[in-house]
Amino acid sequence: MVVFAGQGDARRSMALLWRSPGPSDLRTGPGPRPALSVDQIVDAAIEVADQDGMAGLSMRAVGERFGRTAMALYTYVPSKSELLDLMYDRAHAELPTGYDQTDGWRTSLTAWAGDLWRFYLRHPWLLQVSQARPVLGPHEYVVLETVVRILYRTGLDAKALRRTVGTLFHFVRGTAQTVAEARQAQAATGMSDEEWWYARSALLAEVAPDLAERFPALTRMESDQGFRMDDETVPYLEQEARETFDFGLTVLLDGIEAAATTPHP
Repeated sequence: MVVFAGQGDARRSMALLWRSPGPSDLRTGPGPRPALSVDQIVDAAIEVADQDGMAGLSMRAVGERFGRTAMALYTYVPSKSELLDLMYDRAHAELPTGYDQTDGWRTSLTAWAGDLWRFYLRHPWLLQVSQARPVLGPHEYVVLETVVRILYRTGLDAKALRRTVGTLFHFVRGTAQTVAEARQAQAATGMSDEEWWYARSALLAEVAPDLAERFPALTRMESDQGFRMDDETVPYLEQEARETFDFGLTVLLDGIEAAATTPHP
């Protein structure tokens, strides 16, 4: 399930995101002074999404947390579309914004990427919000400001830096998404990763007896223990994603370091 941000009324969404011109309990319609605030509603919506996923998010579900109807929430937020923008941006407020630069940009960037990884796993519904259209909210900007500030210490030029930011976000989101989807798969199917793999991999010798001849490179990687996990107590796909994250991040950092000393068009 992929959802797109920025589908609501642009002026209302941006005013709510940036709290302009009104306070945090800005209303979007007539009526008495509200007993709730936009922030309270957004926080409740994040709780719903954390618990029930994007599929369980609705104005009705959020309203029930306050003993209100869905219609009562429209006094504060015009629609679910604007609410999604607010949720996405507000969730990002929990990410750290300052990293000690004493040990250099690699240490800072490693910490930033780890914080982002754990953030996505705390709020897996964020991974269903497409990156094609940003929210353009203040907290989203702060996250970008933080990583750009770190990367400027590498010496990359502006264009290379922009491309590096995109690469980092895609990498962290992609590896975190593998973990999130693995957890969702087990909950949805009632079958663990191990049960799924054993049930199907055991049939390969039967359905593809010439597998080793057809795929010699993969067969060699298996015989060289390439598929063995370092921690057998962690579910297979989660461990695979974590190892990919750790190793891949090191490769990316090495590449950034090399790129910083190489001119790019």
